[in-house]
Amino acid sequence: MTSSTSSLKISFIVSDLSGGGAVRAFLLGQVCKSLGYAVEVVGFQSGSELYAIPPDNMAVVSVPGTMYPQFIGAARQLLTKLDGDILYAIKPKPSSFGMGLLKKWQTHRPLFLDMDDWEMSWHGGDEWRYRPPSLKQFYRDIFKPNGQLRQPDHPLYVKWLESVVSKADALTVDTSFLQDRFGGEYVPNGKDTDLFDPTGYDGDRSRQKYGLADYRVLMFPGAPRPHKGVEDVLMALEKLNQPDLRLVIVGGSPYDDYDEKLMARWGRWIVKLPRCPVEQMPEILAAAHVMVVPQRDTLTAQAQFPLKLTDGMAMGKPVLSTRVGDIPDILADIGYLVDPESPDQLADAIAHIFAHFDEATRRGQQGRTQCISHYSVKTMAQTLAQMLAVYDAGLKCKPMPTADLVS
Repeated sequence: MTSSTSSLKISFIVSDLSGGGAVRAFLLGQVCKSLGYAVEVVGFQSGSELYAIPPDNMAVVSVPGTMYPQFIGAARQLLTKLDGDILYAIKPKPSSFGMGLLKKWQTHRPLFLDMDDWEMSWHGGDEWRYRPPSLKQFYRDIFKPNGQLRQPDHPLYVKWLESVVSKADALTVDTSFLQDRFGGEYVPNGKDTDLFDPTGYDGDRSRQKYGLADYRVLMFPGAPRPHKGVEDVLMALEKLNQPDLRLVIVGGSPYDDYDEKLMARWGRWIVKLPRCPVEQMPEILAAAHVMVVPQRDTLTAQAQFPLKLTDGMAMGKPVLSTRVGDIPDILADIGYLVDPESPDQLADAIAHIFAHFDEATRRGQQGRTQCISHYSVKTMAQTLAQMLAVYDAGLKCKPMPTADLVS
């Protein structure tokens, strides 16, 4: 992997360590560590536990998340913990990018921003407006204990911050959708293809270990949510009605009770495995026969680069996905593609894959080759090394101001 002798430190800023932003921060942090930078991940934490288990030797610093006006005190506490020479905010939220802008104003340290989602897509995109029906409701939104404007990352504030993305010294994005909309450097979600190497694992042994020996395994590692199309796969399994097929969900959703709803309706087809450290994931992925990434065609999905794609590609697994966003370009000639929200097409594709499994295995092997070339952490490192080099030399020879103006 690309390396450097930098003595600088990078502080990654995460809006909620109990949410999905931590995954991208840990990935970028690992890449920067490989380049020789010291790395810390600093963020608010709203839940009782981290959403993702940090990689080995990754420093994580948390501050309890809260609502306004208590958030002001929490923000001051977080700012004192950001001591990196370079700041790197994950997502354009007040609790991440907003904190980075404040620290940049205090210290003049360079601020990077990463976008791996279009945050406003969760609220309807460009059409969303904050329009309280009355002054009374506006008052409630500000002053009531559960008032929506007391949320630090309310969409109104996110929309404001999306309008000042250009204030970041550098921007990284992981999809062409985001690059077309905001600009920035394309840094897709890569995989450590040395760690995720199928030659080090035996699929039969993994299936035996995780109680999957009797099944043909379709695997979905991550948090099911409506736009991710897990329901479409389950409907396909209902149609096929083959008793040895199972959808294995690894990790599950920390956001709501969506997992329970899936289990209540389609539990006979689901096996759930708990979340695990990244170092354990290759062994679990080895148990899969097919990786399924059934994204639905929503604004949110169009703006995302599903990590499950490179999970499957790195491990040489056949990948079955949908024609949404960048996925057709990523899986061109190496994966299996169907239309979004098409359980019948998914059922036909699953049947075809298992009926022609030698062909599917060859495509999986081609996918690993493609992953190594274009979607590995080594490729990410090359891009980030060039971006960081612009600031590296100047920071090493220039003392950084440390005045804390928000105290």
